[in-house]
Amino acid sequence: MLTSKQRAFLRSEASKSDAIFQIGKGGLTPQIIKTIDDALEARELIKISVLDNSDADPRESAEEIAVKTCSEVVSVIGRKIILFRKSTKKEKRKISLLI
Repeated sequence: MLTSKQRAFLRSEASKSDAIFQIGKGGLTPQIIKTIDDALEARELIKISVLDNSDADPRESAEEIAVKTCSEVVSVIGRKIILFRKSTKKEKRKISLLI
């Protein structure tokens, strides 16, 4: 579970990057979940955009992705989702949450 200071730190880190995934009309397919899972392992912190043509609710999509990828929802602002999961490989860990 993330503290409010950790969430604030992760939000500030995510603000520097663009969304690397988009959820469109197709919604959350198993392929998208797998790709997001792989990206979380590689990057730890990712931003996802829910497109306007998608029927998916950003908050519900964020919760579903978090459950399926064992990650934490940092925030959902508008149609942007920020997720965090510590990498399982020590050499890939880039973000320290010792706040």
